[in-house]
Amino acid sequence: MQFLAASLLELITQTSTNLPPDVRAAMSRALQSETPATQSAQAFDVIASNIDMAYDDEAPICQDTGMPTFVIHAPAGFNLLPLRSSIHAAVEEATRRGKLRPNSVDSLSGKNSGNNLGAETPVIHFDQWDRDEIEIKLILKGGGCENMNAQYSLPCELPRLGLADRDLEGVRKCILHAVWQAQGYGCAPGALGVCIGSDRAHGYHLAKMQLFRTLDDVNPEQALAELEARIMDEANRIGIGAMGFGGKSTLIGCKITAANRLPASFFVSVAYDCWAFRRLGVCLDPETGAITRWLYRDPERPVERMAAASGFPLSGREIILNTPLTEEAVRSLKAGDVVLLNGEMYTGRDAVHSYLMKHAPPVDLRGTVLYHCGPVMLKQGDGWVAKAAGPTTSAREEPYEHHVIRAYGVRAVIGKGGMGGQTLAAMKDAGAVYLHAIGGAAQVYARAIRKVLGVHLLELGVPEAMWHFQVKDFLAIVTMDSHGRSLHSELEGQTGEALALLR
Repeated sequence: MQFLAASLLELITQTSTNLPPDVRAAMSRALQSETPATQSAQAFDVIASNIDMAYDDEAPICQDTGMPTFVIHAPAGFNLLPLRSSIHAAVEEATRRGKLRPNSVDSLSGKNSGNNLGAETPVIHFDQWDRDEIEIKLILKGGGCENMNAQYSLPCELPRLGLADRDLEGVRKCILHAVWQAQGYGCAPGALGVCIGSDRAHGYHLAKMQLFRTLDDVNPEQALAELEARIMDEANRIGIGAMGFGGKSTLIGCKITAANRLPASFFVSVAYDCWAFRRLGVCLDPETGAITRWLYRDPERPVERMAAASGFPLSGREIILNTPLTEEAVRSLKAGDVVLLNGEMYTGRDAVHSYLMKHAPPVDLRGTVLYHCGPVMLKQGDGWVAKAAGPTTSAREEPYEHHVIRAYGVRAVIGKGGMGGQTLAAMKDAGAVYLHAIGGAAQVYARAIRKVLGVHLLELGVPEAMWHFQVKDFLAIVTMDSHGRSLHSELEGQTGEALALLR
């Protein structure tokens, strides 16, 4: 199979860097339906530019390239062992080339393998069929949206929606609750895969497999087709919008299946995927490993541009912030302000925050900006280059951030999805703000990084290290200010009221 290695590497590269046509079409409709000059509309502009940039540079759409999950059908009697080895080799090579971020972390030691290989990584599902070809589908589902997966056991009481019984009406309430609960954490607008029934483990698997359906297909089961359409309509009426900024587009797809269950169990399993809905597939010649055809895309068809113009539009009303930040500059900001950040910043996500609870920081953080980001980095000579650098979900740092702000003098935190009451109180007391970057816009923000000035705590792994960046025109929105206002908590209340009307 002399072409197998190249075919697998091309599949991984295209999946990471090039959204399939059905997702592009859904995102284009969402962009066009949004109210102009709103925060959601501006987020869509950034997202559209990012999609084009990723395709042009063959670079990751989002820095979180997720847990690579392969679903394979092979002819009966085909030897799967060499294919598994070739997939491992292709994943390692794609990681080395910066098409995948090193995401495989040992759950006991916390050590990152550095090559995306490890116990049960990548995930590979094998099955046989009676066709004389190999089909390989790949989905890259990032950690932020993976954390927004949900599972319900019916009957149950749901906030804002009341009793969800063991019927399709109860299922509908569970799905809508999952959408509302995700808010901006999962990089809305999202797509859902849902399984009604089965057991806990297999239900989640079947829900994720629904994400391999195209967004424009119609469920052959009429009752499920009607439920899918109703969920799309009602979810988009809740008003979460892009990035949880409020708006008309909260979902770009909902795909539902049903499986038999035990009499005592009635599970509803929801797999949430983000707008960076990365899944592709290929069919291979079983003798040579060459790609005979692509699934989800036609390589001969020109790729549709997403952005109306190169880059993203600015209003001219953006506030310029230069680091180091003073308390006066920070307290002058109000929730809703759009800023362009210039100067130096440090990244810091889960491992860095845990470290800072036990140790002094390796650098002086007074007046600095702390970016919740796990970038894709490539070594070039004696230095580093950022290949993808969008924000990660900030809620995971809520137990730590108030301490970091008060103890070390951080003036601005950048992330996505917002943070909670402890962080908001610390920002009010100490004079700090939360800046919301556009989730998944890894190429837009990589281009804002003009220089990698250094790295600290590299022993934590590339995504978790503390990177020192110099940035220019780094776009973000103030969503939590130093006066005690949080746009996230306000929108959660507003959308909660809209959700209650659908009970």
